[in-house]
Amino acid sequence: MNTFQNDYLGGRRYLVTGASSGIGKATAEVIAAAGGRVIAAGRDEGRLQALLDGLAGGGHVAAPSALSDADATADWVKALAAEHGPLDGVFHAAGIELIRPARMTKQAQLNEVMGSSLFAAFGIARAMAQKGGMADGGAIVFMSSVAGASGQVGMTAYSAAKAGIDGLVRSLACELAPRRIRVNAIAAGAVQTAMHERLVKGGGADAIGEYEKSHPLGFGEPADVANAGLFLLGDAGRWVTGTTMVVDGGYLCK
Repeated sequence: MNTFQNDYLGGRRYLVTGASSGIGKATAEVIAAAGGRVIAAGRDEGRLQALLDGLAGGGHVAAPSALSDADATADWVKALAAEHGPLDGVFHAAGIELIRPARMTKQAQLNEVMGSSLFAAFGIARAMAQKGGMADGGAIVFMSSVAGASGQVGMTAYSAAKAGIDGLVRSLACELAPRRIRVNAIAAGAVQTAMHERLVKGGGADAIGEYEKSHPLGFGEPADVANAGLFLLGDAGRWVTGTTMVVDGGYLCK
């Protein structure tokens, strides 16, 4: 059952990064179910095509890409807008995980974590701020994490990237407000995706159980975050900007 009406985003065009799996895939699905047209971006062209084959409605396209820095991302997004017209919204879910102590974290790992999340987000911001990138009244949603506000051993690089997203959102919202473009982030807790499985792999049943207990409502599903994103992308979120919405099953309240 769809949470939003099937014309909630009727006829609008949305770029979704990280769309080949997890939260990005779920968000592409709910956007299409709500009448939006999706530009699905991700690393795996085969999985992107499988996604398109299953999306409701029509007018969806795949845009395979590995996002890693601001300049290349900005150029890529501007090219998409030039080809398909100004975007009505962007949901940036692309990113990679890293669990590694600070004493062992090298520049290469920092580049990977920051590149796909924070640096790519800045490239999207630059493209959307320029003429022809985004329609006035549009919306941008960046995926953040509770790791940006809550410390955890081994998460220094990942936490820094997500805290950077939260700061980017606040200032970018001020810059784009004259065009009524809204900018927000979603700080997710543990959502049962392939990334989540990699993070908990080898932790043991007891450790995973304790981790789940740290979320009073248990682990989330990709649709839980996707529906929050849909709210922010559409008219229901028309008066929300510059904030990080926490969708974490209660993790940060403990």
